[in-house]
Amino acid sequence: MNVTNQQYKMKGMFITDYELEVPLDWQSPTTTSPSITLFAREVVSLNQVHDELPLLLFLQGGPGGKSPRPMPDSLPWMIEALKTHRVVLIDQRGTGKSSRIDKHLISKLSAEEGRDYLLKFRADSIVADCEHLRKTVYAGRLFETLGQSYGGFITLAYLSQAPEGLAACYITGGLVGLEASAHDVYQLTYQRVIEKNLDYYARYPDDAKIMAKIAECLTNEKVLLPDGDVLTLERFQSIGILLGMGPGIDQVHWFIDEAFAGSDKTRLSDAFLEQAMNLTSYHEGPLFAVIHESIYGRPNESTSWAAEQLRGQYSEFDADHSPLMLTGEMMYPWMFEQITSLSPFAGAANALADYQDYTPLYDLAKLAQNKVPVVAAVYYNDMYVPQELSMATAKHVGNTQVWLTNSYEHDGVRQSSEVFCKLRELLLDQGGALKS
Repeated sequence: MNVTNQQYKMKGMFITDYELEVPLDWQSPTTTSPSITLFAREVVSLNQVHDELPLLLFLQGGPGGKSPRPMPDSLPWMIEALKTHRVVLIDQRGTGKSSRIDKHLISKLSAEEGRDYLLKFRADSIVADCEHLRKTVYAGRLFETLGQSYGGFITLAYLSQAPEGLAACYITGGLVGLEASAHDVYQLTYQRVIEKNLDYYARYPDDAKIMAKIAECLTNEKVLLPDGDVLTLERFQSIGILLGMGPGIDQVHWFIDEAFAGSDKTRLSDAFLEQAMNLTSYHEGPLFAVIHESIYGRPNESTSWAAEQLRGQYSEFDADHSPLMLTGEMMYPWMFEQITSLSPFAGAANALADYQDYTPLYDLAKLAQNKVPVVAAVYYNDMYVPQELSMATAKHVGNTQVWLTNSYEHDGVRQSSEVFCKLRELLLDQGGALKS
């Protein structure tokens, strides 16, 4: 299969961009079957361009998130990793420059065709892409991996599917419950979201009045966002997805701080509406919302809009609850009716919610016998990946060491170099990475 590359220098880094052709369907790849583009970027320090360095493959969170672009000043882990590794940044299929999925593509397909297309973008296909990259571009050298959030889910699929390609695995906030259903996950995360809301109002008690005023405005008026969508109260509540990140509570506070304009402070400001649109539109990454529940899909079981089903059990999220409570990383069917960037995906999303014929992503027997060293940061108060499930997974996966901490939120590896450095110490303590 074809491989093209482009090389350039940037701020002390030597960068090589790769584009590879890969099968759309790894289950039945043939010379005549459809293919897509896989994009990957290798970053190495300028003073180590010709050195033999281990390969660190970064697996981005999501699902549906493209890899970070090389700006080490804002990526503490990359500053550390570039001291010792070549860093490989892959745009997971369907994201960034890897045949990005958007409304123009999906609108050409029926609901069932869209569902079947999206099923080819699960973790098992991403692992197959990574293995193709490793064998084609890197001549079969082993990868070390750094899996953030959903990247940890992919790591466990990698250890299940092709552990022979791995030398070591770092996981940050991504030890998924191996047998947990979408319902199991949301039962725990709804409770954690409530706790984060209480933390928010404890830090900023006066924000409760502003939130009530916003809720009243959205309930009594038809408020349009700059792109023409209606800002409903339930859509506004979804900004709570921010609360589980390190700066999230403060971001929400400053977002609503300038909610109202005019001398009488009764009109929602243009700045507020623009930010609300950007935070809730999914223009940048619709795939995140569309396949979100399907990442928990299990054989002979549909996800059935689990977050929507369970929301009714928690009156805290009712519109008239005081203080107004924000929701978290939950996707709801109304999103595909109200949000312009998601509406073309409605048929496929509903078909995915009904789908039951999932193939298992995790090989429990193989994971129990795992020999690849795994080091994982588990965040005690993680709002997205419940630590209760993570700790159970850590006990099941062989050769796994855990650093359980309450010093960071879910995005700790993006906030401080300590997270990556701590995991590297754990890895060295157990003998380091396997040799290629």
